[in-house]
Amino acid sequence: MTAVLSVTDAVKCFGATRALDGASFVLRPGEWLGLLGPNGAGKTTLVRAVSGRVRLDRGRIDLFGQPLDGPGKDPRRRLGIVPQEIALYPALTARENLAAFAALCRVPGGEIRDRVAWALDWTGLGDRADEPIKRFSGGMKRRLNIACGVLHRPEVVLLDEPTVGVDPQSRQRIWEMLEKLRADGASLLLATHQLDEAERVCERIVIIDHGRMIAGGTFAELVARTVGNKRWVVFAVDRQPPGASLPDGLAIAPDGTLRAAVEDVAGELSRLLSALHAAGVGVVDVRIETPSLQAVFLHLTGRELRE
Repeated sequence: MTAVLSVTDAVKCFGATRALDGASFVLRPGEWLGLLGPNGAGKTTLVRAVSGRVRLDRGRIDLFGQPLDGPGKDPRRRLGIVPQEIALYPALTARENLAAFAALCRVPGGEIRDRVAWALDWTGLGDRADEPIKRFSGGMKRRLNIACGVLHRPEVVLLDEPTVGVDPQSRQRIWEMLEKLRADGASLLLATHQLDEAERVCERIVIIDHGRMIAGGTFAELVARTVGNKRWVVFAVDRQPPGASLPDGLAIAPDGTLRAAVEDVAGELSRLLSALHAAGVGVVDVRIETPSLQAVFLHLTGRELRE
């Protein structure tokens, strides 16, 4: 499948610091791709390079098969950028902000009114269109911030932490907005620290660390290559058995629970419960943990993903 965005062997140094060290990935048509990485991994530098704020020392970035820094018409006109920071004019109304950004994005004058009306409906802000946005909640500003970045109908959209600092209801509304955008044909590159959200909404995920892409694929593919598909059975117990009497397959976790990796939960759970009972250990609670993106990320980087 032809890539709408491809980054090949990207290298960028800031003095002695190599922020990007040969990073490569592709974004496919209509795809929702997650970009994950620990702090300092090179994720922000990569997003800035694609958006034109940073020039690579080596490597290549192509948008729709055209090099970003090559001759001819700049392909970034087909690119939309939604920054993590709220980039709005607080004294202006929502309608005025949208009209201003539509002009900045070179939306033809005759189309601005229709594009603003579309954005107000898309964000659910039509009833607040003529209020100064300094009165808006954080979630409302986030939705408007996203709309201002896509008024020119970009075919590729870079999203840098689009749900940071918003409440769960606003976060769900934002994901619904973005899914509509993708359904209309846009390809989305999502840089986020929210692993649970990336796992839920992204079709593929790439993980960057130390300036390199260290893994990429669907969630199922990443799990299979790293932590495996076994489930963890976790027992909260009233006391820990002596090491010599620890039932086979169980290990004591740092939090004091007992854990076992199993392939057949239904078949193994009964055996483990019986073994604990025979060892005189009371089970207070049982939970089943499925493989998660958090576990994959820890396996690959040795670090939790934090803001």
